Amino acid sequence: MEGLSLIALVFVAGGALPRNVRAQAPVADVVTQAFFDGIINQAAADCAGKNFFTRQAFLDAVNSYSDFGRFGTADDSKREIAAFFAHVTHETGHFCYIEEINKDTYCDPNYTNYPCNPNKQYYGRGPLQLTWNYNYGAAGNSIGFDGLNSPESVASDPVLAFKTALWFWITNVRPVISQGFGATIRAINGAVECDGKRPDLVQARINYYTDYCTQLSVDPGTNLSC
Repeated sequence: MEGLSLIALVFVAGGALPRNVRAQAPVADVVTQAFFDGIINQAAADCAGKNFFTRQAFLDAVNSYSDFGRFGTADDSKREIAAFFAHVTHETGHFCYIEEINKDTYCDPNYTNYPCNPNKQYYGRGPLQLTWNYNYGAAGNSIGFDGLNSPESVASDPVLAFKTALWFWITNVRPVISQGFGATIRAINGAVECDGKRPDLVQARINYYTDYCTQLSVDPGTNLSC
């Protein structure tokens, strides 16, 4: 194989990596402190999340999800990062809220493999507001915490909080991200917001996304709405 380029060697080895994989920047180089601060600094000083969510906690969580921000081309990766933080911004109010404002039990007894603890509530917590017993149970199994009996741990450990968000993203959002930002909205809260139900919320998410794409110097792509 003498004389073959590194890119050729990648394809000879299996062809699983994109041609310009070398152009992808580490997530830490894209999510700079200035980028992160530009989001969280918009939250009020008395917000609980101001002293909870940090860039370092995010990067520590990313270490467990090495595929995040390594999707397709360099521009694809930037779009994924912009989309993730657009939804996080929307769900937490610029990292203001650690927990959902309108708390409820969110127990679906149909998921018998994830039985609810009657003394616990599975309302939204963390950067993407992890909700429902089946998500807490599955996230706990994957990450390694007792999501059904200790859901509150997501709101007390910032690295775990980001891990649950990344788990949800890789599991439920990443499979549709190539369809455009609108598909990510549908994957996260489509039943409530898409198909004309809450166009104001859809547009708010789009506005965050296009803003972050501008900051990351990447075209937002097409199919932004749902």
